[in-house]
Amino acid sequence: MKALYFECSSGISGNMTLGALLEIVGDEKYLRKELEKLNLEGYKIEITKKVKNGITGTYVDVILEHHHKHEHEHHHEHRNLEEIYKIIDNSTIAEQSKELAKKIFMRVAKAESKVHNKPLNEIHFHEVGAIDSIIDIVGTAILINKINPDKIISSIVNDGYGFIECAHGTISVPVPATSEIFANSQTKWKQIDIDTELVTPTGAAIISELATEFTTLPAMVTEKIGWGVGTKELSIPNILKVYYGEIEDKNETFTVMETNIDDCSGEVLGYCQEKLFENGALDVFYTPIFMKKNRPAYRLTVACKKEDLYKLQNIIFQETTTIGIRYRFENRTELGRELIEIETKYGKIKAKKVNNNGQIHIYPEYESIKEIAEQNQIPLKELYHICNERNEFK
Repeated sequence: MKALYFECSSGISGNMTLGALLEIVGDEKYLRKELEKLNLEGYKIEITKKVKNGITGTYVDVILEHHHKHEHEHHHEHRNLEEIYKIIDNSTIAEQSKELAKKIFMRVAKAESKVHNKPLNEIHFHEVGAIDSIIDIVGTAILINKINPDKIISSIVNDGYGFIECAHGTISVPVPATSEIFANSQTKWKQIDIDTELVTPTGAAIISELATEFTTLPAMVTEKIGWGVGTKELSIPNILKVYYGEIEDKNETFTVMETNIDDCSGEVLGYCQEKLFENGALDVFYTPIFMKKNRPAYRLTVACKKEDLYKLQNIIFQETTTIGIRYRFENRTELGRELIEIETKYGKIKAKKVNNNGQIHIYPEYESIKEIAEQNQIPLKELYHICNERNEFK
């Protein structure tokens, strides 16, 4: 499987990310052409090579053009989340890029809202509202979508210490918004002995949204490395290094949780199951068991992705009476699948098309055939029969 590995030993910022991903994509024109679709004015992008501690990387600089009228420029500096979403939604960039960019912006917005104690829609942030943040975040989303990795992994993210100056005066590092973004994600980070900010809120939001694991580089056949240069002169190279290559799909992120419950009502257990599915569980089921003192009870089993483990455990602890949950990591074999629609005389049926070593099987979606069965007053099994015929004569 194709993976990106972000090596954030010298932190991460929006323009460092753009620089590194640009080197992997290798097509500056593509990025410029896509960004034009935002219909934003008042800036230009300069892309140059810069050297840090003897290492050459790509430096992306978003330059605001100052020949605009003062109030016009001031408006650029302070946009709220709704306006930013509008700019993104009204553009013609790919849907996946729009979604990713909005999720990254939301992480920054939530953090700023907490720090400044204002509702989301009242945050007129300079950090996010400024054109360079829009370019950094949307540009990152465009390049990630172009690379289209199966998995994104990051090193533990390093930030510095000390104090920096910002619009509000002197603040400590990690800056408040960065701290809140990390606190609202599964990101693993630490401070290192560098007396300045290494992680910007934009950088923190990007890596928190993209990476599903924070660890050392797994075994990878590396195809490309992107070097993105930051603005600082430090004792360490201020560079974000991103690897692109092939890693083995170990499937070890597949997690199974179990807990036995003998003192909880059926309604509570049913509600808990709904909440687990809503929050990303892959499968949830109950098995009747007998426990000590011959009590009839239920074993709750939940299958989920590794990164959802703590979130789902928390739901189980909140919603049920259990006080302990076992979990293990397992392998599983998954067949390649795609969602299709089957044309029938009764209408379109949604189905899964599954590929097993070149053999194709088509499995209809229950909700879809139920709807058609009810609309046409025909037995469900007749629709299954039609779909089975498709399997035989495809």
